[in-house]
Amino acid sequence: MMILLELPVSRPIPIAEVAPGLRLQIVGAAGAGFPSPAQDWQETAIDLVELLRLDRAASFVFRVSGQSMIDAGIFDDDVVVVDRDAKPSNGRIVIAVVDGGFVIRQLCIRAGVPTLEARNSRMNYPATIADEDVDVWGVVRASVRNLKG
Repeated sequence: MMILLELPVSRPIPIAEVAPGLRLQIVGAAGAGFPSPAQDWQETAIDLVELLRLDRAASFVFRVSGQSMIDAGIFDDDVVVVDRDAKPSNGRIVIAVVDGGFVIRQLCIRAGVPTLEARNSRMNYPATIADEDVDVWGVVRASVRNLKG
């Protein structure tokens, strides 16, 4: 059972109880340039739970809602994998609780002051100072995008 959450949400849900055996068959290597000699790959299946390390109690999944992070390659309706036990550091994309709701932002430390900054050059999102009223909830480790037309 994989639970995808939309931002903002009231409470994230752990996904450590994902049913075992969720595996996708590999059809072949898809070269993004020249044909690859690795097309005779020995591996025949991908375990998405293992690949994305979703079987950890500290891993959570969120569905992104909004355009604030498009310059960081994270778009509306993308899914991000978040680690609660990863240490937030300068430059990392994080999930934070701001004004009672979850937001996705980049943690930036400027002159010793941690701020949460959006990454969308076409819109003016205000930076948020990460003070005692802001809880950096977890660090984004991976993102997944459905390339539906």
